[in-house]
Amino acid sequence: MRLQDRVALITGGAAGIGAATARRFAEEGAVVVICDVNEAGEQVAKELGGQACFYKVNVAERKEVDAWVQEVVGRFGRIDILVNNAGVLRDAAFIKMQDGELVKQMAEADFDLVISVNLKGVFNCTQAVAPVMARQGGGVILNASSVVGIDGNFGQTNYVASKAGVIGMTKVWARELGRYQIRVNAVAPGFTATEMVASMPEAIREGLAARTPLRRLGSPRDIANAYLFLASDEASFITGEVLRVDGGIVVGT
Repeated sequence: MRLQDRVALITGGAAGIGAATARRFAEEGAVVVICDVNEAGEQVAKELGGQACFYKVNVAERKEVDAWVQEVVGRFGRIDILVNNAGVLRDAAFIKMQDGELVKQMAEADFDLVISVNLKGVFNCTQAVAPVMARQGGGVILNASSVVGIDGNFGQTNYVASKAGVIGMTKVWARELGRYQIRVNAVAPGFTATEMVASMPEAIREGLAARTPLRRLGSPRDIANAYLFLASDEASFITGEVLRVDGGIVVGT
């Protein structure tokens, strides 16, 4: 029970990697607090039982985040772990040319949305939680990056920018918050068999697996296990790191 009685906040916990992380943390004794804009998170919390609970929160809205964190502290008295997992995709080519003419490009609104959730959302949640952790003498902050935030990927200017930004913030916060015994790390998943990927055509899923040296997609539990390790005392001297959990893939090769 590596997380016995620790209060763990997981954003984007209604499905995919977030839900798998919630389940894995609960198995190890954590009190799991899920937030998501998807109300399916309510069912995940019920499934976990015990003191697990769900809040509907848009992490891009600072007032919602602040109210959520204040309510959690009032309810449980502390926050030991924050997993910044919430994220969205809005993929498109940066520009598309035909016969010398611009025919399509990534929409500004799609860039703004992805940055607001994937990057600003991480900023909002961490800045709301960090003072709580500092006052109580420590904590763990884990941020969802991606292998594409390291390697880049076609058609994902907005997503790559957000995930590369998360890596940068992780390294800054590890330096700034270490004096308060707050560890900050990031996990960079590769292609993972979430609900979103499962909805893709089989040929595409097979292609993703074929590009991965281990010849399979990751499972959400694979990523959850990485979060569990970094959240546990086994990683007590690890901060400012980016852990790739990707089956060995290098995107774009």
